[in-house]
Amino acid sequence: MSDAAEKFLTPADRLQIEARIGEAEKRTSGEIVVKVVSSSYHYPLASMLGSSLLAILLGIVVALIANNESMWFFLAAFSMLFIVLHELFKRLHFLRRYFVTASDMKEEVEEGAIHSFYRRNINNTVDHTGILIYISLFERKVRVVADQGINAKVAQEVWQEIVAIIVSGIRAKTQVQAIGKAVDRCADILSTHFPLKADDRNELSNTVIIGQGK
Repeated sequence: MSDAAEKFLTPADRLQIEARIGEAEKRTSGEIVVKVVSSSYHYPLASMLGSSLLAILLGIVVALIANNESMWFFLAAFSMLFIVLHELFKRLHFLRRYFVTASDMKEEVEEGAIHSFYRRNINNTVDHTGILIYISLFERKVRVVADQGINAKVAQEVWQEIVAIIVSGIRAKTQVQAIGKAVDRCADILSTHFPLKADDRNELSNTVIIGQGK
């Protein structure tokens, strides 16, 4: 499923965003990291539930068409249909969305963002001024995670503006421009509280991270 993230931003797109990050960080001692994942979780229960329900329904249809009331016939049809459908659910990821609740997706994106924040050592900057913009494509959600130094001075609600900018851009298929705009806006917010210092250095790579959530 990582192909979705690869297609979402081409290598040229990533270079463009990385340049925007570099320019933005010239105005603040904060460190901005962008990560795009195809999905924050693979939702195996959704695949099982979806393929089971459809296999039951289709099994009944097959039994009716064959005019066969035998339970063994139904179970055989169900088993074969389940195997095929389960493979389809694993390959056609959009099918899972119909069997995953909004609360489950929100929870997985939250967990994926926090996991990525610590795994990428964004919490290890000198002044704790790292910030992660986490974009999860399957769930169609964006999460901004800021380190404790930022959280002490910037309210969590402020980052909803960043989320809105990116979500709007994705819907309009102008994700590169939207992410660039979000990066610039992050720098605007950070520069107010964390202006560039004379001895500032780039503590975190500007490279756009592509991959899975966890």
